[in-house]
Amino acid sequence: MPPPPHHPTPHSRTPAQPPDYGRTQKGHRMKDKWVSTARRVDKPWGHEEIFALSDGKYCGKAIHVNAGHALSLQYHERKEETIAIFSGTAFVEVGKDEAELDGFEMLPGESIHLLPGTLHRVRAVTDIIMLEASTTELWDVVRLEDRYGREGTSAP
Repeated sequence: MPPPPHHPTPHSRTPAQPPDYGRTQKGHRMKDKWVSTARRVDKPWGHEEIFALSDGKYCGKAIHVNAGHALSLQYHERKEETIAIFSGTAFVEVGKDEAELDGFEMLPGESIHLLPGTLHRVRAVTDIIMLEASTTELWDVVRLEDRYGREGTSAP
């Protein structure tokens, strides 16, 4: 049985009248008060989007790495991070010593926790998106090897 005439159906709204979810009753925009835009940082291997940065508390990134490219072999002196593969296939090298790194593939839904001092490198077998949750020391990168000439720097 159809609804009574005074109750709108899901199809009774015309496309020219979208719902007004972003406004108060007085017509003021609310979205700007709550929503920010992720900061994009271009890298030689792709880019990252910093979507959360709470000073001294946490950082959240979506890291996009193009197939065949790799991040530096690196470690952090203070920064702690967890990386989860959101899409694609990654090859990860990790360990305490450069001469004895473990290497394995990581797939969507898998994550790895990296404590300060842990050497690590991620290579994109396919295009990948990784999600990273970390402490906020974004400057803390010690690069041991880098195919883009950034060894020994914290350069993007």
